[in-house]
Amino acid sequence: MHPVMALVGRPNVGKSTLFNRLTKSHNALVVDEPGITRDRLYGPGKVGDKSFIVIDTGGLSGNDFKLDTLMAEQAMIAIEEADTVLFIVDGRDGLTATDENIAAELRRHNKKICLVINKTEGVDLVTASAEFHALGFAEMYATSATHGHGISSLVDGVLQDFPEIDEEEEQEKRIKVGIIGRPNVGKSTLVNRMLGEERVLALDMPGTTRDSIYIPFERDGEKYTLIDTAGVRRRKNITQAIEKFSIVKTLKAIDESNVVIMVLDAHQDIGHQDATLLGYIIEKGRSLIIAVNKWDGLDADKRALIKSEIDRKLTFVSFSETHFISALHGTGVGELYDSILQAYQSATRTLSTNELTQMLEHAVTVHQPPLVHGRRIKLRYAHQGGRNPPVIVIHGNQADAVNKTYRRYLEKTFIDLLKLKGTPLRLEFKKGKNPFAESKSDKPTTSREEKRKRQLKLSKGHEAGKSRGKGKDKR
Repeated sequence: MHPVMALVGRPNVGKSTLFNRLTKSHNALVVDEPGITRDRLYGPGKVGDKSFIVIDTGGLSGNDFKLDTLMAEQAMIAIEEADTVLFIVDGRDGLTATDENIAAELRRHNKKICLVINKTEGVDLVTASAEFHALGFAEMYATSATHGHGISSLVDGVLQDFPEIDEEEEQEKRIKVGIIGRPNVGKSTLVNRMLGEERVLALDMPGTTRDSIYIPFERDGEKYTLIDTAGVRRRKNITQAIEKFSIVKTLKAIDESNVVIMVLDAHQDIGHQDATLLGYIIEKGRSLIIAVNKWDGLDADKRALIKSEIDRKLTFVSFSETHFISALHGTGVGELYDSILQAYQSATRTLSTNELTQMLEHAVTVHQPPLVHGRRIKLRYAHQGGRNPPVIVIHGNQADAVNKTYRRYLEKTFIDLLKLKGTPLRLEFKKGKNPFAESKSDKPTTSREEKRKRQLKLSKGHEAGKSRGKGKDKR
């Protein structure tokens, strides 16, 4: 496995900026306000030829608020998961009492700890680092995460004792599963239940998760990455820049997922926001599973009403599997994995041209394509044009004139015959070319030499025919 680094420190010392620098991404929120990062955030890092995993954590402020206590617990879990702890301090602020308290806590863990003095741009390094020697850490590095100064030296020093990684082994396929839904529908609770541990915050208040959290794990020999996302609110309710960042991250998490689990609250009506998210998921071609949460405690009439509403409002995602679960108590959660695997396998399946063409012929026989300007559309053959989602390319005369109704018929036919589960299907139509439509001027010209040879061949054939005729006359 790759070495794992945990970034720990008080708020606003540049942990998220360093995370982004190490991962060459913007997967952590960077806003000039303390306390933005509240959960553990995972990301693959690479500097030069060195590969590793980085965990960003919430700021350790030492406050006794409920949320701060949970953030501290998350930081402690990250420390236990890490091979090396990067203790980040602010070179401009100098040593603080909070830094000393964090250092004392870190010493209780049997981990390699490196002190990273950040924000040292324009600062005398000797002066900036002098007072931090009092913390007693053997390894100290001066960096500027914002400008990239000292990052290579930091990574080289931290990873010098770790063996080289076989990158080909590490690039094995992982099924990326995005957990999507409105705020407070139970997404983080579902993630914790699927993992079997308190991996992300599950606080009973909307908007607890601000970042998208990437969590790699294995189950029954299969490798997954769960993506827990911030809840998406209606536009009129978005007042903070942080929440706007979170929405972008939720949509980006959909882009990066193979399979999306859309979490609905059984106690809330299916709203416009849910439909908009589902539409975006389909537009991106992601496999989909509907998880109706908080199902426990509902009476039979209420359950029947909810199922009826789902059938009525979600007809456009009829390809998806629907599960009725309780993330809090675990009811039905284990069954999600079968649907995840089935959806992923359907989305990435290889389809043969012969098989698809036979299915197309069957569909056309059962229900002929419509007429266009008095002429019947002729669909001749089909082949696979892509995977995840499956794309089927259909060729034929006037194929580009297929209307929406017949397109939906073909989609349903292919999904049924291929037994695809949990994945949308895309059809592309290619208009066939008329081989006789080529103008004379477009035909290749024949050279004089080729014409002479052809005439010579014809004359020889003619002479041979005449001699054979004379022989017959003599007989």
